[in-house]
Amino acid sequence: MSTAAILTHTQPEQTSSALRATVEAAGRAGWTLVAEASELEKHGDAAAGVSELAADDKPDLCLVLGGDGTILKALRHYGTREVPVFGFNYGTVGFLAAVERDGLGRGLEAAFAGAYEVIELPGLETDLDGGRLALNDVSLIRRPRGRVAELAYRLGGKEVGHVRCDGLVAATPVGSTGYNLANSGPILAWGVAGYVVSFIAPHTLTARPLVVAPDDVLSVTNAAGRDPVDVVLDGEHVDELASGAEMEVRFRDGAGRLAQLEGANFYRRIRDKFGRLAGA
Repeated sequence: MSTAAILTHTQPEQTSSALRATVEAAGRAGWTLVAEASELEKHGDAAAGVSELAADDKPDLCLVLGGDGTILKALRHYGTREVPVFGFNYGTVGFLAAVERDGLGRGLEAAFAGAYEVIELPGLETDLDGGRLALNDVSLIRRPRGRVAELAYRLGGKEVGHVRCDGLVAATPVGSTGYNLANSGPILAWGVAGYVVSFIAPHTLTARPLVVAPDDVLSVTNAAGRDPVDVVLDGEHVDELASGAEMEVRFRDGAGRLAQLEGANFYRRIRDKFGRLAGA
């Protein structure tokens, strides 16, 4: 019997009815549903029919009822275990989701029937804590009310520049439509091998976004005598880069497995998501 893990976002009142529908659909398809104890506690009676996920369990699929942040969490958690992540958009943008919430029934049928494609997603590996991973982006951001940061950066061992700015963002192709896009950085289509480096409010006319080859390591140094800058992975604060300290970011292929409906198209997704949000 196949097993699917369930992960939902932090507002259970928005997903409890969808969870009940997922339990019913799994039963019809002969699948077993599992979730961590925190998920079962969060949903209470709505999680009836979902078993507790053991630490060493490897499900065949992860179903996410949430937004892009929750999908990224699932991708990071299951990436090294090669478990596909199938997302239903219960967030705002849902750029990574396979199906919108109004297509829940159709999406569950496809998921349980295996009628989806799996896309291998790259990530960015840092030298923090033995190699912490981001699927979207690695950001170095000056602290509120702190001085403007001064960040020097090298690529492939060669110094590229020294920039006064509010921060720096290194983004994967998937993450290029996030913080990087807001910095006027280029969008990288899914499937591009490489990543992009852009700056947050650079105090210069020459700090342009740069597309980086996959084998070139990014090294960032916080100038001596400056305030620490926050290190943020996929929107989560994880550390700080102290004055005079350096950190490295490396491209890593095959960091996550994203399930999408057959025939899904990146360029159509760009139009639908960002065109819709812009009122198109």
